[in-house]
Amino acid sequence: MESRPTIQAAAAKPAQSVPQPAHLNSATLGRVGGATAVPAPAAAAPAPHKFSGYGLPCIKCKLYYPANLDTCPNCNTRERMSPTIAPLVVKPQAEVEAVPDTAIVEQEREAFLKEFKSQLFAAHAEVANSPVICTLGENHVKGAEAASVCKPCYDRLQERVDVCEAALHMDVKDAAQIVYDAVWADPSDPSKTYTNAASALLTELRKRAGVSSMIGPFQPLGN
Repeated sequence: MESRPTIQAAAAKPAQSVPQPAHLNSATLGRVGGATAVPAPAAAAPAPHKFSGYGLPCIKCKLYYPANLDTCPNCNTRERMSPTIAPLVVKPQAEVEAVPDTAIVEQEREAFLKEFKSQLFAAHAEVANSPVICTLGENHVKGAEAASVCKPCYDRLQERVDVCEAALHMDVKDAAQIVYDAVWADPSDPSKTYTNAASALLTELRKRAGVSSMIGPFQPLGN
């Protein structure tokens, strides 16, 4: 009967190296020194890139971005636009107003004009019957009377009176010079000295007052 080698005899024998295949690298462990090593797990291969299409646009900036993204890359908004389409609201067409009858429109126009004319006549009558207050009431000795001269005519006459009054305020030196010039203008006849002086002074006054030298019923007043 053949005897089996003991453990001590097997340990005394030198360990023989096991040739490794050329395709194995240092990461693969083989049988070394009679011991079996657990091979290291291989690195996980990268998952193949899956292209995802664009999803709905961002509700805020309206940007289309891939469907696998949770937030918008532009404004970081998580919400997308709703895929539902809002129904188009059709406004009902306004009813076409019926064209009024021409006769009715003409009656309404005539009634409006009649009422407007009556109101206008009433306003004129109220103004005509209202008492007129004189602006120069401080000069009245008694109560005011009805005016017989209109305001424009009164203003024109007042301007004429103001011009005549201004002419009467002639300076004394100017009057003396006028008299002196008239006296010495014709010294040949001393009896006409005062007449010439008075005539020259009156002529200057009329000239300044805008009154014509000859006043008659048909002679207009000068300006």
